[in-house]
Amino acid sequence: MEWLNIPNIDLYLVLGILFSFGAVETILGHYSNSDRRKDDWIMESIGFFVVAFTKALLVTVIYIIGSTLFPSVAGILSGWTLWLAFPFYILIDDVAQYWYHRSAHEYDWLWKHHRVHHAAKEMGILTSYRNSWVYYLIMPNLWWVGISTFLGLGMAAALGLIFKQIVVTSVHSTWKWDEVLYKYKFLHPIAWIIEHIIITPAFHHGHHGRAQDDHISDPNGNFGNTFSLWDQMFGTAKFTRQFPSVYGLQTDTLDKWTSQVFYPFIKEKQPESELSSSFKKVKNTGTEPLKTELDPGTYLYCQCGFSKDQPFCNGSHHGSKFKPMIVDINKKRKVSLCTCKLTKTPPFCDDSHLSLK
Repeated sequence: MEWLNIPNIDLYLVLGILFSFGAVETILGHYSNSDRRKDDWIMESIGFFVVAFTKALLVTVIYIIGSTLFPSVAGILSGWTLWLAFPFYILIDDVAQYWYHRSAHEYDWLWKHHRVHHAAKEMGILTSYRNSWVYYLIMPNLWWVGISTFLGLGMAAALGLIFKQIVVTSVHSTWKWDEVLYKYKFLHPIAWIIEHIIITPAFHHGHHGRAQDDHISDPNGNFGNTFSLWDQMFGTAKFTRQFPSVYGLQTDTLDKWTSQVFYPFIKEKQPESELSSSFKKVKNTGTEPLKTELDPGTYLYCQCGFSKDQPFCNGSHHGSKFKPMIVDINKKRKVSLCTCKLTKTPPFCDDSHLSLK
């Protein structure tokens, strides 16, 4: 089982990367005024070890299964050059991560294991390790580490893990290293090239913004992990070169770290929490439009029907394929907003609710 040691040679480098970015964040004073709760510190402190343990577990399981059922393919790709093996490994890894991450926002059962990641009200290097243990257990990337290593691509996997760690750590960090590229016009072409290949802090911070009403955030987009290629290819990319001022969830029940990390084995007792055994999403659609007067500003119109703040969004669309509609009101006006969600002219009523009577 000597090959099991190959993907783990990156351990010290990964810790070094985390320490380096952590030192920069500390020097810049990003932790001196932190509003993190005690539960946040606990989750973020143990998150790295949860991932490391899960990776080791899955690599071992795949070795046992592979050696028992498919012994003839062990190391079959070991003859590949690193120039071929590395892109092969990293591209499969990243596209799998894109669809897994995207699914975590579109399917309710998986969202419950990923929501802890978005409950963070501040960015930081360890924010990237905020997920439930089950989320990591079924993450295709960690399985791919084991499979590719079993096939003989251990060195490519090790280098891939290091490369990914640099990118993932940097885009979650409070050190916004890409800001200088947006500040000076002569650097804009360089910024364009970089952001259209790899994930940048601005690109990923936008994914962590609380809601779309700031015209910067898009929690239901920018799903990429290492490369922004997949978001561009599948229509989920949003480049603003700006950073949200507010992070976290629109509705946060401040769940305990134990339920967030070990759900569904440990559940929340408060019934309003998504992680409680009694929680159920229910439709809150109406049969009459809301006739009101809106002041100038930006509003988020609920399209999923689950919001309790109808017809406005409260973040209940997470875990579905819906996302709110951005509505900009330039001057004070009277409106008739659809609440039945049947209108063909959202967010405004077109009398489709009459078909319900």
